[in-house]
Formats: sequence, structure tokens, C-alpha cells
Amino acid sequence: MTALPVSDPRIAVHRSTLSDGRELLYFDDADTTLPPGRAVDERELAPRPATAEMRQDPLSGDWISIAAARQHRVVLPPAELDPLAPQSPGNPSEIPSRYDVAVFENRSPSFGPALAEPDADPAAALAATRDIGVERTLPSLGRCEVVCFSPEHEGSFGTQSVSRARTVIEAWAHRTAELRALPGVQQVFPFENRGEAIGVTLGHPHGQIYAYPYVTPRTQRLLDAIATAGPGLITDVVARELDGPRVVLRGEHWSAYVPFAARWPIEVHLVPHRHVPDLAETSLAERDELAVVYRRLLRGVDARYDTPTPYIAAWHQAPVHEHRDEVRLTLQLTSPRRAADKLKFLAGSEAAMGAWIGDVPPEAQAEALRAAIEGVDA
Repeated sequence: MTALPVSDPRIAVHRSTLSDGRELLYFDDADTTLPPGRAVDERELAPRPATAEMRQDPLSGDWISIAAARQHRVVLPPAELDPLAPQSPGNPSEIPSRYDVAVFENRSPSFGPALAEPDADPAAALAATRDIGVERTLPSLGRCEVVCFSPEHEGSFGTQSVSRARTVIEAWAHRTAELRALPGVQQVFPFENRGEAIGVTLGHPHGQIYAYPYVTPRTQRLLDAIATAGPGLITDVVARELDGPRVVLRGEHWSAYVPFAARWPIEVHLVPHRHVPDLAETSLAERDELAVVYRRLLRGVDARYDTPTPYIAAWHQAPVHEHRDEVRLTLQLTSPRRAADKLKFLAGSEAAMGAWIGDVPPEAQAEALRAAIEGVDA
């Protein structure tokens, strides 16, 4: 695995440690007004929870992490007790200093804090996760991180400035490179949940990054499709989509489209024009344009209706140790919003059987999103 091929010298990175030993990193905007010094976390915190246990469903092969510590998460706190805001005398939050972008290890992780042994064989560990058996368990090794897009209490990625969006993208690339190098990590997944309808418990503009000890089920299904159709499957699909009627936004390095078989009422895929396995392998020019294009896409989605749209923004990246020449980095933005005042709920067919029914024709949604994006300032 190669190291981060390039980092932006305009964006400074400051490493720190929280009082319970968790790692904290500050990423400064290229045009930051912050001083380089950072405060020390002086809180008295309880020890970190033990690493959770994964249990395998033998009927599907899926792994389920039983992470009971997540039950203690803060849910919709008032602004004065925002755990992602900079610390203040009345708010002993997770981040000691004022910041532009901050990344820290989750206090109640689904994976980690334990990692595999440094000399563990990645191929053998991956093979072990693909075996099937009854009542199999494995430790939920890995890491979960929180990415704070801003010190402000409200917002999302799309509400940030271009400079701030660029800093977040640099943080994603940096963390992808470092997390994929950790022992036992098989896949790295940056994502943003936006809106209470999605299940968001903090209104603070933020996302998360999961470093999994296995290849996720969604990616495994993609690998199965590639094994059937051939290694050029994603290249062929992207080429057809970018030459088709459902493109909603084009750039020099990135384009976005509504997929032919969209599951969700709003579903948009944003892809790099060249093959890139993950964010760590993008060039500085690609990251610069992504800050503009992705921000505009999100603002266009919000312009589709009169109120902000809930969504999941999921960065699908190639597995760490396999198929990196076949799986292309793709942002999949999905929303259950099927009309201004209606949401799609996963009920019998979708939730129980995985048999999806589309509510909005992809071509109609693409046309509506194109119009909304065209009305948004770049």
C-alpha cells in the first residue's frame, strides 16, 4: 500500500491527543486566521470502552458489530452543550481549541479501538471474514473517526465555503491514507448523514469515517458483479452514464449523474473521470475541483425543494488489499425525499427482501436536479 501520494502544503495539519488517549487532528484552511498553537484537553474522562464483538449471520455471511457503548451517545443537545464545538467554560466538548476542520477518534466506536497485530497477514484476515459458520465471532477491530466541518453549531458540507470544503476533502484524503495503513483495516468509508429524517443525532456540521476489518456487504456485491461481468464493468458503466441523458453536472475532472437503476427518489453518483481507487489517490487538481463541484451538487439538491433535503453522502472506496484497479472511487448521494412533503420509508419489499421499487423515474429526477443545479452559484 502506497502512502499519501500528495498533500496540499497550503493546509497545515496539527496532531494532538485527547485526555483519554484518543487521537485528534486539526486541519487549517489555506486562508486560516487561526494561530498554530492548540490548547490541551484537561478533562477527566472515563476509560475508553472495550472493543466490541462482531457476530456473523451464517445465512448471509454478514458481520454485525454489537457495540453497546453507542447507547450512550448524546442526542440532539442544545447549542450550548454541543460536543463538537470548541471547548468553553460551560461546555467540556470533545475539541479543546477553536478550529477550521477537526478529526478525532469516536468516544463510542462501532469498530476499535483495538487493531490487528502489526504482523498479521491481511489476506488471511480477509479470508477469515469470508468463511461461513454458526455462531462465529470476531473482535470489531478498526477505527471510527468524527470529522467536524466547522466550529459552527449548524450546517452541512454544502453550506461551507469553497476553502473550507477543500480543507475537509484534504482531511478525507489524509485520513483515508493513514487509516488504510492500520493493521487489520480492509476498507475505509467516509460519509455524512444530514437531517433528522436520516437519524442524525447532532446538528453540528460533521461526517464520520469508518475503517472496517472486512469488505462491506455492498462492496462485496460489487466485487461479485465484477467477477461475473469482467474487470472493466465500472469503467463501462461510467462511460455510458456520462454519455447519457441523466448527467446533472460536468466538470474537468468530475461529473455527476442519476444512475440508470436508482433505488432512492433522489440518488446521484459523483465520479472522477480517471480511475482512482480512493480519495488518498486523487491529485491536488482533482481535490480543488471537487471542492467546487461537490459543494455545488449539494446546494443544487437543496434547491430542489424549499427546505433542506435529508441525505446520506457515502464515499464508496476500493478495498485496501484487493481489486484496487477495478473499483473506482464514487460518491453516492441518496435521499428518501420523494416529494416536498413526502419521504420514502423502507417497508416490506425493500427492508425485508431487498427488492427495491423506485418512486421517481431517474430521467425525471435528473431533469429536475439539472435545473436546480443550474440555478445555484458555482
